[in-house]
Amino acid sequence: MHTRSSHDLTDNCHYATFISPVEPRSIKEALLEPDWISIMQEELTEFKRNKVWKLVTKPKHHIVVGTRWVYKNTVDESGAVVHNKARLVEKGYIQLEGVDDDETYASVARMEAIHIFLPYKVNKNIKVHQMDVKSDF
Repeated sequence: MHTRSSHDLTDNCHYATFISPVEPRSIKEALLEPDWISIMQEELTEFKRNKVWKLVTKPKHHIVVGTRWVYKNTVDESGAVVHNKARLVEKGYIQLEGVDDDETYASVARMEAIHIFLPYKVNKNIKVHQMDVKSDF
């Protein structure tokens, strides 16, 4: 049996105050929760730190690709919320290939790629590790 010290309980209670158990359905809902505001600010800080964007004038005959916030809770095996994620994503479905953007990028591996990669890995006896990336630029 594992006993917890008062220090362990204090740490857990302090940590729990930074996790929201509810995923917001809109930016309006997220802005009512300090936890989600903090997570969104972290995302914007990463953009600035990684020099992801710069303000430019809109080229003629091009549409502006909008953005939206996506909110997600990560849960453990027991279903308890352990992490909040907020990502600012572009609305890529309104882009025209070759006009608005000349290349695409997927931050998530496609299942087809994984189905090709895993047999190759086994055949070549390659060791593979999985990791969660906070920001991918």
